[in-house]
Amino acid sequence: MVRRLDGLVLAGGEDLDPALYGARPHPRAGAPVPERDRWELALLDAALEQGVPVLGICRGMQLMNVHAGGTLCQHLPDEVGHDDHNPVVGAFVDHAVKPVPGTLTGDLLPGGAPAVATHHHQSVDRLGDGLVATAHAEDGTIEALEYADGRFALGVQWHPEAREDLRLAQALVRAAAR
Repeated sequence: MVRRLDGLVLAGGEDLDPALYGARPHPRAGAPVPERDRWELALLDAALEQGVPVLGICRGMQLMNVHAGGTLCQHLPDEVGHDDHNPVVGAFVDHAVKPVPGTLTGDLLPGGAPAVATHHHQSVDRLGDGLVATAHAEDGTIEALEYADGRFALGVQWHPEAREDLRLAQALVRAAAR
């Protein structure tokens, strides 16, 4: 199926099963959906193998990290001491993101992104093999990651589809058109 795709978007949604990265569920973690986890991990694996451009959004970024052998922080407020990434359950809030210069993320968002839509209580803990953190929130939370080998496989913790900034979607379309 992936051979027929020009690009792959891994969307937000439920928490990943902590068993995928060797952890026990946190009391605040959502119920896993094993079928979705398996399906999306298989899609990502095939897309990476076949060179299909990938954009991971929120859960999609977390999935990319777990696929590469990384781990997740299951309840971010426990780590950063605030709920700024998800203060109102079911609603997006804005916060600034600072990209790392010289990365795909930095090239796509020069000067940063002062208002990205966020809605998450989980985040990357330990980066997976071959991944680099390419943007951070003010509290140090990893907000974007990509593969060190330069392929177009970008994960962002925020929801670009919830705002009018089209730079990431346009970049995916350009990469998919090659």
